[in-house]
Amino acid sequence: MWINSTSARSMWIEALTLQLGYNATLVAIGAALLGIAAGATGTFLFLRKRALVSDAISHATLPGVGIAFLIMASLGGDGRHLAGLLLGAAVSSALGVAFMLWLTRRTRLYEDAAIGAVLSVFFGFGVVLLTVIQTVSIGRPAGLSDFLLGMTAGMLYRDAVLIATAGLLAIAAVWALRRPMTLVAFDSGFASASGIRVRYVDLAITGLVLAVTIIGLKIVGLILIVALLIIPPVAARFWSDRVDHVLLISSAIGGAAGYLGAALSAVAPALPTGPIIVLVAFALFVISLLFSPVRGVFSVWLRHRRQQRRIHLRQGLLAIAQDVPIYEHFTIALLLRAGFVRGDGVPTEEGRRQADQACRDEDRWAVARRMHAHESVVSRFDGLRPLESLLTVDEIAEIDRQLTERTECKEVAS
Repeated sequence: MWINSTSARSMWIEALTLQLGYNATLVAIGAALLGIAAGATGTFLFLRKRALVSDAISHATLPGVGIAFLIMASLGGDGRHLAGLLLGAAVSSALGVAFMLWLTRRTRLYEDAAIGAVLSVFFGFGVVLLTVIQTVSIGRPAGLSDFLLGMTAGMLYRDAVLIATAGLLAIAAVWALRRPMTLVAFDSGFASASGIRVRYVDLAITGLVLAVTIIGLKIVGLILIVALLIIPPVAARFWSDRVDHVLLISSAIGGAAGYLGAALSAVAPALPTGPIIVLVAFALFVISLLFSPVRGVFSVWLRHRRQQRRIHLRQGLLAIAQDVPIYEHFTIALLLRAGFVRGDGVPTEEGRRQADQACRDEDRWAVARRMHAHESVVSRFDGLRPLESLLTVDEIAEIDRQLTERTECKEVAS
């Protein structure tokens, strides 16, 4: 067991450092470039709220693979030339997208219904074609079904170069078009008023998705490429609110998923590369969901607990200032931990001072709410932030002066 675990660890290190063999290195580099391209392209698809378009595009590639195989085999070849198969997939998916757009614009069908129609019809036709191909004695149909889930074991040098080159071109295109695509993704109306052809930008996004889908057929497969287009940007959204940051993080997550998934598949050859890449991407998504500092589950929970403690501590100090008994055990524990009360519940000197300050701040904010000059500041006050963090010294002095005048008026009236 020790030898096996040591050997597996050594193979894992060799796979990560591109030392596991020629084919494994090709697959890892190609998968990493594919992941980067998918993460970058999927970002704008996600921001445009058109994630299901990638599903229609990917499923529409299958008939093209079958038809391209039949054409190449009828011309005397074995029908398995990757460039020809990818070209057929590109033509088929382009027809599927055109049909989907026609249904959306020329009929009363919504986009999701049109996507469902294209997805089911084209994929069904592709499955029928593959079944027919397996029964006819033409070409070498073995391995065509691997386009469903991806297959990298038989990848040749020319295949890897083709995938890597196409991936780099897709990345360059995304970088060149990132500004108009960002504007269209957030406000298509403003983009149109600014002179940007929204329809052409949408076509560019769709074209990039189509290109990435075609590139990923050999590595991930047409069924799972959708996950590689959507999971990275969704995971990246947990880390930032800025588009450029989301774009970079999504590309990094996609590239890491492709690289690590290919390396893990090389260590365990019995495991398919495409599903492993998607599972790695999902693992990165779970990490983002739980631990990202902006929207992570644990970060939100910590902020909630911190806010809860601040509220209880503030209410406890106000109760001390008003000599009101405190019955909440959590509040008492917080006051004890802060040194504001003793074990018998009697406030300490520091506790009295903090309680008077909290009570005075409440009175100050009561005055500030009636002053027109502080409307914008009062709207941001949550009852917990120190007065000095929102108002200047002169503004606080003016509030204290009015507070003193109100107190004197009350004393005179009484």
